[in-house]
Amino acid sequence: MTPDFITPVLDYLLLAPFLIVLGAACVGILVEAFVPRGGRFYTQVVVSVLGLVSALGVILWRWGSDGQGLIDPWKDNIVTGTLIIDGPAQVFWTIIFGFGLIAVISFAERRVHAGATAFTPTAAAIPGSKAESEAAQAGLIHSEIFPLALFSMAGMAMLVSANDLLMLFLGLEILSLPLYVMVGMSRHRRLVSQEAALKYFLLGAAASAIFLFGVAFLFGYSGSFAYDRLVETITFTSGGEGLLLGGIGLIGVGLLFKIGAVPFHSWVPDVYQGAPTPVTAFMSICTKAAAVGGFLRLFYVALGGFRWTWQPIFAGVAILTIFVGAIIAINQKDIKRVLAYSAITHAGFILVPLVGASTMDTGLIDGQAGSVASIMFYLVAYGFAAIGAFSIVSLVRKQGHEITDLSAWAGVGKRNPFVSVLFVIFLLSMAGIPLTAGFVGKFAAFAAAWQGGFAWLALAAILGAIIAVYIYIRVIQVMFFTEPDEGADEVELAVPGVATWIVLTVCMLGTIGLGLVPGPLLELLQNASAFIIPAK
Repeated sequence: MTPDFITPVLDYLLLAPFLIVLGAACVGILVEAFVPRGGRFYTQVVVSVLGLVSALGVILWRWGSDGQGLIDPWKDNIVTGTLIIDGPAQVFWTIIFGFGLIAVISFAERRVHAGATAFTPTAAAIPGSKAESEAAQAGLIHSEIFPLALFSMAGMAMLVSANDLLMLFLGLEILSLPLYVMVGMSRHRRLVSQEAALKYFLLGAAASAIFLFGVAFLFGYSGSFAYDRLVETITFTSGGEGLLLGGIGLIGVGLLFKIGAVPFHSWVPDVYQGAPTPVTAFMSICTKAAAVGGFLRLFYVALGGFRWTWQPIFAGVAILTIFVGAIIAINQKDIKRVLAYSAITHAGFILVPLVGASTMDTGLIDGQAGSVASIMFYLVAYGFAAIGAFSIVSLVRKQGHEITDLSAWAGVGKRNPFVSVLFVIFLLSMAGIPLTAGFVGKFAAFAAAWQGGFAWLALAAILGAIIAVYIYIRVIQVMFFTEPDEGADEVELAVPGVATWIVLTVCMLGTIGLGLVPGPLLELLQNASAFIIPAK
């Protein structure tokens, strides 16, 4: 008997942003192969920026084509449901490619690094070897970082649009593999950078294996990798809850690892500290946004019918993540580790509205931003603050090298008040102080949990947010109100180059603008927060 084949339905216009970014990454590989070394860096910058701008242009054009920012759910069936491009997918693509573009611009900074970049001139050389020294003296610039970032963003786009478990896993791996390389490419502190890359790779491989076990469990439960079959099985089938619970737990481990939630957070401080600072900035928002997007689609769409079981589990994870991140950050002596534990705390804040969802499409809940909309807004607010903060971290230098020891930052705020005030703005936004985007993000997130019936979780998160304020006040106190030790080498804020000024300006405008006028973005996100499942 001849099997029946389903002809894939491809809407290339909807797939265009993903294909553009993937195509730009492939062009970047060809640039490395055929363009002379002297012209590769600027060629890669142009290819990456044009690719991301084009992808964003297509998304925004398509997004506003009906005048409301809504996507027709019954037409958005891509590759027979394997990938699905609905409102949340479009938003997460915009977040990933938008902040990815800002990060790529920061990759291009050369003035701060005395004509070089933040990346090693030859990643394959042994740290401290003659080959590495000769490459640095020759002024070689590592340009492979650009196609690696583009490939990672393509994987992120797959992850947030995946509508079956195999596509979710493929997106997770395509996202991760370039990051393992990027983390180990720091120009300075090469051994620390390579150690961070190795830790990230080993722990990431373990998390991927656990994730695959979860996929096998869910396949055994439903007989399919497709989300709609999972929904059908959960709704109409009794029995097999052991496989379902095991699959939820194992897949949750894999995704929570990428989000950086406790107890799967141990890689975050080491990797954030060892990675090149522009890569740390890239990971802080883009990786987190992609993992959150994939998490939302899986647990809201495929496993939404079983949410009364997984909600208490993730509520506990959210509380642990908030308090562990906030408390441990207090004792950190390295600014990148401080911001790393801050990122862990923010992962917990993001989980709060996810757990507190009271409906599955979560557009509006009693007039407040629903869970999905509040999560997306929180990611945008955190992204501006995180990339801006890490960009300023890269400017604090001693004898030409980036210095991240917090005690060495004493008095830095007085040497370049304007840039230092920008850093304070980003820190206050992370702390959730009013008139910043971070305050609106926290308010929307906690309100969504409260309206969803998880008032206790919202109150616990508020207490964690109050504790976390000390993290940022401590850094501000060191910068402005602490005098450097006598005889210590002077630490300076390097003059930002054009690339860094662009990044700082965009992040400042986003942080302040969304703090003062959040309404239009919240309304837009509410209109685009409904997940869909295509009919088979």
